[in-house]
Amino acid sequence: MNGHLGKTGRIAFRNARLIDPASGLDAKGGLLVENGKIADIGPRLFNDADKNDPEIIDCRGLILAPGLIDCRVFTGEPGSEHRESLQSASEAAAAGGVTTIVTMPNTDPVIDEPSLVDFIKRRAAATAKVRVAPMAALTHRLAGETMTEIGLLMEAGAVAFTDGDRTVANARVMRRALSYAATFGALVVGHAEDPDLSDGTAMTEGEFATRLGLPAAPALAEAIIVERDIRLVELTGARYHFGQISTRAALESIASAKARGLPITCGVAAHHLMLNELDVGSYYTFRKVKPPLRSEADRAAMVEGVANGVIDVIVSSHEPQGADTKRQPFAAAAFGSVGLETLLPAALSLHHDGDVSISHILKALTSAPARIMGLNAGTLARGAQADLVLLDAGEPFVLDERELHSRAHNTAFEGRKFQGRAQMTFVGGTCVFAR
Repeated sequence: MNGHLGKTGRIAFRNARLIDPASGLDAKGGLLVENGKIADIGPRLFNDADKNDPEIIDCRGLILAPGLIDCRVFTGEPGSEHRESLQSASEAAAAGGVTTIVTMPNTDPVIDEPSLVDFIKRRAAATAKVRVAPMAALTHRLAGETMTEIGLLMEAGAVAFTDGDRTVANARVMRRALSYAATFGALVVGHAEDPDLSDGTAMTEGEFATRLGLPAAPALAEAIIVERDIRLVELTGARYHFGQISTRAALESIASAKARGLPITCGVAAHHLMLNELDVGSYYTFRKVKPPLRSEADRAAMVEGVANGVIDVIVSSHEPQGADTKRQPFAAAAFGSVGLETLLPAALSLHHDGDVSISHILKALTSAPARIMGLNAGTLARGAQADLVLLDAGEPFVLDERELHSRAHNTAFEGRKFQGRAQMTFVGGTCVFAR
């Protein structure tokens, strides 16, 4: 397959299972790419080779879908490129079938000025294999005290506003930011974790944390902020997205808010769908994430939330950390797990367990994040950018951290048996990864 690397022009995909969640398409067929865009698609192209097709890719019955969109990606650029640069993150993304990464502003300096949004866009254009959509900070220096210039940052190209993995603790600041965002129609992405309850903690409060002797926060630290921010959305009318939730209590609050017609959406991290607090085992720091792994009941609730559509998107919550910050006592170790390359296999586990259809999983990875973030992506429609993933949903493999393309190898899934992963990834009709 490597012969297709780096070519553009006219490409004919034949013998594919086409899945386009945006249109509800799930059928055998083919797809034609011309000059980086989708020129034609449909069942009649299944085996119909054309003499004008200089390049034909036989999909061998595998799934051809829109490239994945990951809405929660931390990188180290600028400031901590040793952890992850935009280039290395893009290589990991391409290997995972992800064609657009939505980056967090938690860098050094923080992305809180229009010039820094512009820097990220120019740096990505020069070095990244995939599309990069930057989010900007909601408050200056992520300090939670004064809001940023949302209008100017939007003009510079910020797709949404967030303080990343920090909660805006001051409700007055949050209210003002939401009111201001509402006047621009801007999307605010919140982190739901009460900072006073969770400060200095490493796990979810409960019997297991007590047995390990680790500082822990009650699971309701999440629902408290979810409830607060739902009320503030009700007051201001702003568009609001919970970057990731992890508890049934939060899920139920969001389901109720959606039923009332509030403009609220939410995501869940892949590791919260597959792992629970017991997976921390004997102080395995690669599974120290934020928010922490929850009870099995909460994990099951997250799967249920994806299945019934209350949870809109699945994210990797990709957060690279250096070995020096992870190889520490559990309470002192840094939070975070790399996840760009495990996002698709982890999400597909819901299909293999019989919980969710492949089309529904792909919707949470393509058309739903595109709609929420306002991106021109996530579809196989004619005229759309040819951002594509060819995936084998049944291929078994064991994850080896040494094979990851990310600069950091702190994966929560080391040694995990998976089924299904990307075989080829195309961005604008150019093959950026082939297995």
